[in-house]
Amino acid sequence: MSTVNATRFIVGDDKHWTFGYNYTDWAIKNAPFHVNDTLVFMYDPPTNITHPHSVYLMNNLRSYLACDLKKARMVGNVIQGGGSGFEFVLKKRKPHYFACGERNGIHCTIGLMKFVITPRRPCRG
Repeated sequence: MSTVNATRFIVGDDKHWTFGYNYTDWAIKNAPFHVNDTLVFMYDPPTNITHPHSVYLMNNLRSYLACDLKKARMVGNVIQGGGSGFEFVLKKRKPHYFACGERNGIHCTIGLMKFVITPRRPCRG
């Protein structure tokens, strides 16, 4: 009998979800991703000395490239990344376009806070 093996990824590894880190490189280094894998987004809640972050799932490649949040869906607000973070399970074999939506997309545009992954079929063990 085969079982489905899923992997849990901390987005950004020890850098977590932060301004100025290249998440496209992170995604390339951690590929391949599979259906049922879990992404864990961790970031500090907003304070007087930290920038708030959030996580949006962009609607399509065009929105992702332009960091256009108009049709994006928030999957993690500015406080959900605190502590042990929040989990996003990759449930479909389709491109997933992630971006930080703070500062009207500036974190996405100039802060490299975006990445795309397309999960493969579930990994069988």
